[in-house]
Amino acid sequence: MTSILPLLERTPAALEAQLRGLPDEWINATEGEGKWSPLVVVGHMIHAEEEDWMPRLQRILQHGTSLPFDPFDREAQFTKSAGKGMDQLLDEFRKVREESLKDLRELNLQAHHLTLRGLHPTLGETTAHQLLATWAAHDQAHLVQIHRTLARRLKPEIGPWSQFLSVMQ
Repeated sequence: MTSILPLLERTPAALEAQLRGLPDEWINATEGEGKWSPLVVVGHMIHAEEEDWMPRLQRILQHGTSLPFDPFDREAQFTKSAGKGMDQLLDEFRKVREESLKDLRELNLQAHHLTLRGLHPTLGETTAHQLLATWAAHDQAHLVQIHRTLARRLKPEIGPWSQFLSVMQ
């Protein structure tokens, strides 16, 4: 469990370094129709922080597989974050992540806790360790998504150089 903490701790700063203070044209950029902008991604990450990771871990620890996880609404951010700006969302994400990490540390998870199982509504049985690893991977996936979206916004301007940049493919 301790191996994921450094990744989880760094995500708010990584998001802030990349996004705080950017003009709207950057934070609202997408890779195309139906794709999420950095603003939407941060809203999604807040929702996941509040409704997914720690609630599911606590469900595993308290109920095992006897009480399945609640379904996760992957698009709740469109309602929950409506009207909020990027800086407000970044502040909110930092706050909820700090609370999650505090709660995670207070659980003082041991090796035997990580093998405990919960019941995902789609995937079936999963372990606490798998959930925690997915939390860290989820952060990384969305950081990549944000970086890719911002880079691809420049594609029309870089012309033939795009053939040398894998992010443009």
